[in-house]
Amino acid sequence: MIGLERTRRAGPAAPAVADDPGDDMAKRKAETGDSASRRTLGPLKQLAPYFAAQKPRITGALISLTLAALTTLSLPIAVRRVIDHGFQSGDTGLLDAYFGMLLVLAVILAFASAARYYFVITFGERLVSDLRRDVFAHVMRLSPSFYDRTLSGEIASRLTADTAQIKSAVGPTASIALRNVILCLGALAMMAWTSPGLSAIVILALPLIVLPLVAFGRSVRRRSRFAQDMLAHANAYASEAIGAVRTVQSFTSEGFAAGRFGQAVDTAFEASRRSTVQRALLTAVAILLVFSSVVAVLWVGAHRVAEGTMSAGTLGQFLLYAVFAAGSLGALSEVWGELTQAAGATERLTELLAETPAIASSARPTPLPVPALGSVTFRDVVFTYPTHGNQPILDRVSFTVKPGETVAIVGPSGAGKSTVFGLLERFYDPLSGEIIVDGVDLRHADLETLRHRIAIVPQDVTVFAASVADNIAFGAPNAERASVEAAAKAALADEFVRRLPQGYDTMIGERGMLLSGGQRQRIAIARAILRNAPILLLDEATSALDAESELLVQEALDRLMRQRTTIVIAHRLATILKADRILVMDGGRIVESGTHAELLSGGALYTRLARLQFDMAAVATAAE
Repeated sequence: MIGLERTRRAGPAAPAVADDPGDDMAKRKAETGDSASRRTLGPLKQLAPYFAAQKPRITGALISLTLAALTTLSLPIAVRRVIDHGFQSGDTGLLDAYFGMLLVLAVILAFASAARYYFVITFGERLVSDLRRDVFAHVMRLSPSFYDRTLSGEIASRLTADTAQIKSAVGPTASIALRNVILCLGALAMMAWTSPGLSAIVILALPLIVLPLVAFGRSVRRRSRFAQDMLAHANAYASEAIGAVRTVQSFTSEGFAAGRFGQAVDTAFEASRRSTVQRALLTAVAILLVFSSVVAVLWVGAHRVAEGTMSAGTLGQFLLYAVFAAGSLGALSEVWGELTQAAGATERLTELLAETPAIASSARPTPLPVPALGSVTFRDVVFTYPTHGNQPILDRVSFTVKPGETVAIVGPSGAGKSTVFGLLERFYDPLSGEIIVDGVDLRHADLETLRHRIAIVPQDVTVFAASVADNIAFGAPNAERASVEAAAKAALADEFVRRLPQGYDTMIGERGMLLSGGQRQRIAIARAILRNAPILLLDEATSALDAESELLVQEALDRLMRQRTTIVIAHRLATILKADRILVMDGGRIVESGTHAELLSGGALYTRLARLQFDMAAVATAAE
């Protein structure tokens, strides 16, 4: 997470975010011809592994569904016997027996339906939980280049809205679909057994019912996918605006933000409305055709009863089966629309799962030496972000940091300083040249092992909506409480933490809003101390602090830097003066190198930067 923040805060060197959030994957999908749109429910096949993991629940649901359907299909037979035998014989005992059997069937149907509901709902909840877990775990491992083109709100929308759509489809909707399929097929079979002549009328009408389902289903899925994309865009903007609400209010832009979100919501509504129109038309056509065939059957059957070629009970039995078949097909027309929506949601989620990290460990990684040394070497490194064309951000950068050495990197904004950190953590690979840690090229090292050897204290600290202890232990989740408190003491954070209402168990709010900037910075330093990595990266860790906070943070940093290889991006001389060596960057190149005294005597870029800071410090002192 810290690394993600690092790359997204890279200033002029960072890749631009896509103009329309979330459109990148949609554009790539369109470029492939959107072949999936021809397979209305095709994307649901991607859920097969999750279905396989739920065999007991699926088995229970199928047994319950079948039992409920068979019980329902047996009701018309009982009704026929009541009409043809119970009423005509006048035997009340026989009538009581038939109605008693109907009551038994009702009890069986009730318990079978309850079991079906339990198995289906728990199956859907478990499947979606597993899917959310896998998608989240996958996107956490994607390279920063993915996040450079995709907004976090878009991903969050897929994890919530899309999975909710799938849960509805694989749970209640799928249950209803299966139940109606069984009822429809069973009713058709019983209709053919009851009266082959009348059943021919219904069977001839089936193609007229099924073909519109398929045709409308494709259109519904396309429109549903578009509606889901529009809703995701609205959610992405809402997430961004809520996260920056203080900035929005500071610039009195509440109306602008609300208007932009309202426009996005209206666009999503219009897309959803068009999808709903398609589903409504689909339902209307299906119901019209289905019940027209039922009316035709009833008309022919009534004539046969009047002619004496069919009993009233047989017609009643056939009519009930026809109603079952018609009702099932009508319900399937509605279910089909929901399943196509779920197919669109599944497609969006599987797009995330199909994303592959641009940066990954070598198939046969070269082991890093143990114990770690902490040496860092950049050798003729050339790098540019994909969105910057051929303009290099780093141009043949070479330097070496020895174990235990402290090296400061200074230079104007956009010089490439932050990019050095991003490459060292291997969020990106250089276009040419080598980056070597402890004698191993990063491209040949195991990625997780490499990053375990690096701790970073960024300028904009990432603090989570969790307790103080959990935030300190973020890089070492298995650390004991004593180790967490020891790290806080070393970072000079223990004193203010113990003054909090619940001490280390105090929840500090989203992004640590309950803490001051200096306090958040010391939490980040405690996190780095607890990680105990041999390589330490300090990214302007004191630039945004007041004088008192800077003194405390600088003292904590001094403790943290002992016996560690440290690379510092800094503008404040307090850190630079203590560096063993200073690298001056400009335009993606190292233009000067040396100690503070050596560089001051050179009269070049470093001298101008130092004098500027000295002059500003003098002005500030005079003002005080």
